[in-house]
Amino acid sequence: MKTVVFSDFTHLTVSDMQDLRKRLKQSKADLMVAKKTLFHLALGKNKDLAGLSEEVKVTGPLALAFGYEDESAPAKILAKFQKEHKDFKILGGILDYRFLRAEQVLALAKLPGREEMRAQAARTIAAPLAGFVNVLAGNIRNLIYVLKNISEKSAA
Repeated sequence: MKTVVFSDFTHLTVSDMQDLRKRLKQSKADLMVAKKTLFHLALGKNKDLAGLSEEVKVTGPLALAFGYEDESAPAKILAKFQKEHKDFKILGGILDYRFLRAEQVLALAKLPGREEMRAQAARTIAAPLAGFVNVLAGNIRNLIYVLKNISEKSAA
């Protein structure tokens, strides 16, 4: 897993939870429900995450969204879901063994995804090359116009 986002789902219906699971599955992410004591025990057992147990304050059962490919995918989906369902609440998350507060998870959701960033990088790299090709083509085009004018004048 690359990302985990924690959320409070206590007032959601079963159909809402199924809808959320379906959305996450489409982005190659999973949703699991855990009890807070088991969650804190699991954090305590992992030496890299041991300090996070105090930062995550949970009062009831916890929904954990695991992102396996794109780091921002679970955050994006849960942020959109939170806007649609006022009873749903993002509590925080983990990214690269660091705890993220709810505001930081929402900021992560606003970032472009991995594929979007790759496309932006490709456009950024290709733009100067395309401009250079146009400049070279313009010189050749102008040379052709000059030669065409010279041949028309000599033919007349």
